[in-house]
This record gives sequence, C-alpha cells and structure tokens, in this order.
Amino acid sequence: MTRRVIRDFPSAALPFQYRQQPRSGNEINGLGEPVFRRAEQVFHGSGARELEWRKLELFFALINPFRVYWLNMVNRWLLRRADGPVAKTRQPVADPRAMAEAIKQRARALGAGAVGVAPLTEKALYNGYQPDYPHAIVVLMPMDSQEMAFVTTNRAGVETMRAYMEITRTVVALAEHIRAMGWRARAYGEAADILHIPLAIDAGLGQLGKHGSLICTEFGSSMRIATVLTDLPLAHDQPVDIAVDDLCLGCRRCTLDCPVDAIADHKQMVRGEEKWYVDFDKCAPYFTHTVGCGICIEVCPWTIPGRGPSLAEKLLSKRVPDAV
Repeated sequence: MTRRVIRDFPSAALPFQYRQQPRSGNEINGLGEPVFRRAEQVFHGSGARELEWRKLELFFALINPFRVYWLNMVNRWLLRRADGPVAKTRQPVADPRAMAEAIKQRARALGAGAVGVAPLTEKALYNGYQPDYPHAIVVLMPMDSQEMAFVTTNRAGVETMRAYMEITRTVVALAEHIRAMGWRARAYGEAADILHIPLAIDAGLGQLGKHGSLICTEFGSSMRIATVLTDLPLAHDQPVDIAVDDLCLGCRRCTLDCPVDAIADHKQMVRGEEKWYVDFDKCAPYFTHTVGCGICIEVCPWTIPGRGPSLAEKLLSKRVPDAV
C-alpha cells in the first residue's frame, strides 16, 4: 500500500463562529508571561472543571463521526479502572533501577511502543490539581502511518481514537499490575488532568518540536502519550538530545503547511520558559473544523517511518564541537 501524497487540505474559512468570543487561549496558556505558573485547561478537558472554550469543545464532540464517538466512549469506559484498590501485601523494592526495567518490560508486553520514567513536577500539572505521587511512567503508542496520512479526514480521526483506546488499555493494565504489587498507581489517558509532554521529555522519550508536539526517534510525532503515576520506587530516566532543534530552527515545513499560520518560526516565552508554541486561537477552531487536524505532524520530516534514528545521527554529527 502506498502512502498518500498530501496536497490539499480543507479551507481555513470556518463554517461556524462564536457569538461571544471566549478569552484568548494564548492568554490562558500564558503566552508572553516571564514567570512560571501552572497551566490552565482550555480545550479537551476531563469534565472536572468548566473550560473557557467549552462551547467549541461541545461542538467538536457533536460533529465527530459515529465511529470516532464510539471509540471515545470505549476509551472513557476503560478509564473507569484508572484507579482502584491496592493489594494489602506490598512487594518490597530493593533496587529501584531493576524495578524500573521490570516495569518497562511489562509495559512493552502490554503494547507500549516506548516507555520511560520521570519525576512528577509542577510543569506537568494543571492549576488546582495535586496528585500525591512521586513517579511518572510515560508510555508512547505509535499510530498507523498509512491511516494518519489521511489527516483532516474521518479515516485519520478513527485511527487517532483507536490509538487513544489502545494506549488507555495499556496504562490501565499497567496501573492494575502495580496496585496488585501493593503500591498505589493511577492511569491517565489523553491530556485531561496532567500534561504528558513535559513528563515524556523528562523521561527521555523525545524533545518538543516546532509544531508543539513531542518528537521521538522511533515514531516522530505520530503517536499518542499516556501516563501512570505511582509511588512504586523507580529509578528515573534522563532527558535526551536527539537534535530536534537543529532541524526545527531551519525547517519550515510545518510552518508553511499549516492552513491557519498557527506555527511560528521562533520560540516564544510561555509561563517562564522559552519554547516552541502553537497559536491556540488559530489552531483550535481549525482543528475542530477538520474534526482533528494533525497536518503539522504528518508533514514533519521526523514522522516519515524509520527515518528518525538516521536523521538524529546525521544532525548530531553536523554539530561543531565546543572550543577547548
């Protein structure tokens, strides 16, 4: 089967508009703020708190095709087991490093494409949410590249939700396994209560790309992320440098292909950190219009299947050594 050649995307002219425009998502996200603070939820919430962009969220849910809606319902049904009772007998942990490796092997056996362990930090938590777990097990699940080549169509939307469902199944089963060992663990799917990307970066699974998504060598950005928070003693992984910025600083593919010009060619200050940032006010309405976009991910050179390892190696080899 040949990969679809991406040429034309739906028009940036939207068939809907707000009667009363909500507060800017960029403002809520802290664009331009020089001091750190926790993130605020804007779109795609868990239902635990009312969102500023809740009307767009509701509209997005209502226009989803039935199969996407059904897979989303299955995903939410699976998450009913995200937390649960802990076994009374606790398995002792003498070596957190060995335990981390055992947990990674278990995650892979359950379907994970990649897995890493990181500390739970403030930058991964939304304002008003304070889980009392020290460790985060971060899982990546690749999406089918043939299906995701059809971004902005229902076909890609179905594959996205299928991947969400599968990764939820994986992290729920992993959390249940840890609770059976006598340690607390809670699974988190999608991005409703915690921010997965900062955790994935700290867990050594990749780096932030210009398009605002995680880039890893194995899958580019064509994957879903989920997390298990736990108090099981685990050794942490370290962030990695796969030379994402070396390419993103000079590459303009996602910038040019974004129909609404939401991607900047330079990093911006966001809640005290200079980072890649996608203009929320431009992106979210178009994302809703296409029932899930993903153009920037699919046109990214990192996302071409099998290219990541050699691309990272080549970019790293081109760096000029620091002067002694």
